[in-house]
Amino acid sequence: MTHRGHADEPTCVIPLRPSYLPFKAVLDFVLSLALLVVAIPVITVAAIAIKLTSAGPAFYRQVRVGRNGRRFTLVKIRTMVQNAEAGTGPVWSSGGGDSRITPLGRLLRDSHIDELPQLFNVLAGDMSLVGPRPERPEFVDQLEWKVPNYLQRLNVKPGVTGLAQVLLPPDSGIDSVVQKLVYDVYYVRNSSFSLDLKLIAATAWKVVSQLARHTLGRLSLPHPERIAHGYSEALSSGRAGK
Repeated sequence: MTHRGHADEPTCVIPLRPSYLPFKAVLDFVLSLALLVVAIPVITVAAIAIKLTSAGPAFYRQVRVGRNGRRFTLVKIRTMVQNAEAGTGPVWSSGGGDSRITPLGRLLRDSHIDELPQLFNVLAGDMSLVGPRPERPEFVDQLEWKVPNYLQRLNVKPGVTGLAQVLLPPDSGIDSVVQKLVYDVYYVRNSSFSLDLKLIAATAWKVVSQLARHTLGRLSLPHPERIAHGYSEALSSGRAGK
């Protein structure tokens, strides 16, 4: 994949700690293997749930752009309706109101369970556990012209999680891409063992928090106002039945 780049593209941004990168590759392999021991049962249950609740395959594969513009096939659990972009082509997510996302898919997205199959991409060497989000080539071809320095985020492997993914919402347009680029370039320049551990821990906390929130939502008791309304409704219904 040949990048034209932006007219004002500066000297390549390189990591301050290049000696960390070989260690990071080993860490990615070891940790992804360990995480898959826990993740495979979760992936299996989620895949079965997807098959039972919506038409289409449990997984989907999509071409993404990796380090230095190299393309690879990313694997995720499907969270949208089958052929969600058949009539529109590639489009950014419209956030919480995206009608293409299934009810179960929203839970899987909020908890990031849908991204667990990307651990296989890490094992294959296409991705890292931590790094900039891997973007689709259709968007990269546009963004490299519209966003100065955009290609600098491709100087490291993309990640299952990352600084921008943890701290900012999903991309929804050019403005959000520009904001995320600041975080991505910071990571490219300042990636380190301690920063990676913090981001992995923050991601784990986010996953647990989202699952707990959804679980508590299912287990929560009726609000007092709802109980009072139900009381009045029950009495009115009783009088009407006489």
